[in-house]
Amino acid sequence: MSAHINHVVVVLQQVSLEEVPAKKLRLTKPSKSAALHIDLCKATSPTDALQYLLSFARRPVEAESVEGVVRILLEHYYKESDNSVRLKIASLLGLLSKTQGFAPDCIVDDAINTLNNEKSHQVLAQLLGTLLIIGTQLPDKIAVVQRLIDVACKHLSSTYFGVRNKCLQLLGCLGTVDKPLSKETDAGPGAQTSHVRDVQSVISDYFQDQDPRVRTAAIKAMLQLHERGMKIQQTIYNQACKLLSDDYEQVRSAAVQMVWVLSQLYPESIVPIPSSNEEIRLVDDSFGKICHMVSDGSWVVRVQAAKLLGSMHQVSPHFLEQTLDKKLMSDLRRKRTAHERAKELYASGEFSSGRRWADDAPKEKVDTSGVNLIDSGACGAFVHGLEDEMYEVRISAVEALCSLAQSSPSFAEKCLDFLVDMFNDEIEEVRLQSIHVLRQISTHITLREDQLDTVLAVLEDSSRDIREALHELLCYTNVSTKDCIQLALVELLKNLTKYPTDRNSVWKCLKFLGARHPTLVLPIVPELLSTHPYFDTPEPDMDDPAYIAVLVLVFNAAKSCPTMPALFSDHTFRHYAYLRDSLSHLVPHLRLPGRKQTASSGLEASGVGSGSLESAQNFLQDSLVRVSALQNLETPGAQDLLEFTIRDLLRLGELQTELAGSADFCATYLHCQLLLTKALQEKLWTMAVPLCLKQNAKVSTAARQILDETYKLEFLYSGLETQQIATIHNIRLQAKALQLILTARSKPGVDRVLGACEKFLQDVESFQRLFMTELPHFQDSFVEKLLELMPRLTTCKPLDLVKILQTTLRQSGFIHLKLPEQIHRASATIIEPTGESDNPLKFTTGLVVALDIDATLEHVQDPQTSVKVQVLYPDGQSHIIHPKPGDFRTPGPGRVRLITQVYLSHSAWTEACQIEVRLLLAYSSSSSKQSASKPAWNESMGGLPTSESCIESTIHLSKPVKVFIMPKPARR
Repeated sequence: MSAHINHVVVVLQQVSLEEVPAKKLRLTKPSKSAALHIDLCKATSPTDALQYLLSFARRPVEAESVEGVVRILLEHYYKESDNSVRLKIASLLGLLSKTQGFAPDCIVDDAINTLNNEKSHQVLAQLLGTLLIIGTQLPDKIAVVQRLIDVACKHLSSTYFGVRNKCLQLLGCLGTVDKPLSKETDAGPGAQTSHVRDVQSVISDYFQDQDPRVRTAAIKAMLQLHERGMKIQQTIYNQACKLLSDDYEQVRSAAVQMVWVLSQLYPESIVPIPSSNEEIRLVDDSFGKICHMVSDGSWVVRVQAAKLLGSMHQVSPHFLEQTLDKKLMSDLRRKRTAHERAKELYASGEFSSGRRWADDAPKEKVDTSGVNLIDSGACGAFVHGLEDEMYEVRISAVEALCSLAQSSPSFAEKCLDFLVDMFNDEIEEVRLQSIHVLRQISTHITLREDQLDTVLAVLEDSSRDIREALHELLCYTNVSTKDCIQLALVELLKNLTKYPTDRNSVWKCLKFLGARHPTLVLPIVPELLSTHPYFDTPEPDMDDPAYIAVLVLVFNAAKSCPTMPALFSDHTFRHYAYLRDSLSHLVPHLRLPGRKQTASSGLEASGVGSGSLESAQNFLQDSLVRVSALQNLETPGAQDLLEFTIRDLLRLGELQTELAGSADFCATYLHCQLLLTKALQEKLWTMAVPLCLKQNAKVSTAARQILDETYKLEFLYSGLETQQIATIHNIRLQAKALQLILTARSKPGVDRVLGACEKFLQDVESFQRLFMTELPHFQDSFVEKLLELMPRLTTCKPLDLVKILQTTLRQSGFIHLKLPEQIHRASATIIEPTGESDNPLKFTTGLVVALDIDATLEHVQDPQTSVKVQVLYPDGQSHIIHPKPGDFRTPGPGRVRLITQVYLSHSAWTEACQIEVRLLLAYSSSSSKQSASKPAWNESMGGLPTSESCIESTIHLSKPVKVFIMPKPARR
């Protein structure tokens, strides 16, 4: 009986266990609002509450929690009596309103209600700031915006400047021109008005506010309206002009900006001159007033005024020229007619008696009744700016002169003397900017000998940047006489003697100087080459940099002057042939009478190298069309055609520098296709793995080489469009598929193959995500076939996936390359060290020696983060050095100069050995040009610099330079 009962109990227990449903666990995040509520309730004093609020402000809040947190904050706001805590709560409300994904329209009513009972001015100002944030988050909610504007107008009558500031700021950011302000809420600085007024008239009422901070806020609010696209009324011009003489710096600064904006909006409007019947264009009047501000007591206002002058291109020429003369020009005064002068003399009874000599001669003295069209304080505005005690003002004045001179050749000639004088400024930055400015306007000017003398004096400067900027200026400057050419040559040769490291820069300068002035060089050729009509002169030393400099000048002038070679001696022709081969970038091709053409010069003369750019572009396009006709690269002769095309494109890049980037890019792409085709034709695909180890290694090397070439195509060339980058990624996927197949054949193991397959499928999905819009261009391509098979690939076994990839690779078509308009190849040339010295750098073991690096970079994107210096030691050690951002200079568009020092150190050697120094371009595939989509969790890291772990590899950017070093053992 008991056994039966036990059995029944067990059965009942089993039934009960089966009937009890399983408990489901749900993970929830802790409530931010509840935690904040508990913290604030624990606070025993305002200081504790502030501490809790400050710690809470440092923690992120999710969008779905914001509304609950706001309710808790508002609840404590109404309970709190301490102003500082309420101020912090008001600040937090504004911060929470900016949370991504949160719509703040649900808290507008509560935020406005807090204003009604608030007595503290500071808290009121902060609440208005919160309303401003909410309004900027909801620009499309017209009703909300109008309500906020009404609130701002209501509080404009506050006695506290901070409240008025915030109200004006709110009107500037949210006010609209088509919606008039409400009757009952419109208020001026005095009493309230009852008529409907627009937002600009309300803001302009506060231009005369008693507090300078409010006056500044009013002008900035008006400027904010302008930035939002609202046209400011011209009636404000007179008010803005009065504020130019305000006692406070910030008001004058904002007023200058306001006057400039109105001059751009209404340049041709006519405004009267005060206390006269004369009228003047508004842009001329505002130009004179801003000129006057260049003599302001505050250097900040002076800088701003000088900068704004440079953008006023519509001003009349005589007003522009007055800025260079401190004495008021006569054509800027109102002149009385002869009848007016005679009438005045007749009325006064003072006619010339003839007793005093020249008593009726016109006097320069300005009549007090005459009217000046420009304020006398504005005369010579640029003279004042260029002589200012603050170098920031001088730099701004120089830049403004440049901007105005570029649009007015006559003004460029007149300001030339002033710019040349700035070459003697005590501040290096001002001198450098003056040189750059003169370089920009050099097409409009020709230097006289006295001006050139002042310019060339700067070559004595110890700053390398200054000297090289001056060399660059001389490249594009026109001089007037042959004496100027001689003077420039003498000073440049002195520069070469004093600073031998300037050699390349001086040679380049003389190349352009000779090419620009062939007729001025011709008369002084016998003197430069020391030739004599009757006597033989000694042959100069070809190792002398100064003699090479003279030859560079002469040969470049001879290119445009066919009579010049008749003045050359025999050794000059030999030296030309030598320099033409060794310094071909400095010495041009010359047609010399009775001289044989070299092979390279014959090519150039026939038009291949120096022919028209158009014919070279046609040749490039024809080559691509010829290759694109190939449907299958495995057909006989297809690979030979590819090899010949690659050879032709590489040669084209050498001969036509303008197309070097495009030609090299196409050649590299075709080379990748050729490598891939040869790899797929190898015998290993039809043989067992142990029988084809050699072919396996060969194909593996080809796959690795294709990957390297695709990274070069993507990161070494600029100007690529999305279609070209997608084409590069397609061939990279083919190389990765080839590597995956080789891995599966040569290294059996499910785990290894499984991991490689997963990574490959991720790459395919990434391609689809990044280049979705480009997929129609990839008909019958490898990636298109993969995407069609994608559902099958994600479910099949790894070995089946490998078989599918092998079949797809062999069946894929050739993607034809479409070139963009212009492709530039990143390159670098190491100028120093030259690698020619046999004298080793000696240093003691354990210590360091500094090696100076001077290199030029062409078309390198973001060089400060991507360019590295590699030092390779004879024992295989490799050091990569990161240059400082300050080591990079930008002498011209697309060109960067790297001047840095590399510190070398090593253990003791028995004899001197060579190290290799080269520049590298670091890249990361994760920072691809098309990787616009980031995972959500990584958005907050977007502003951080790229970490070193992200750098995947490097590309050689320059040829290596070998330097002898000798670490000596330390003395005991």
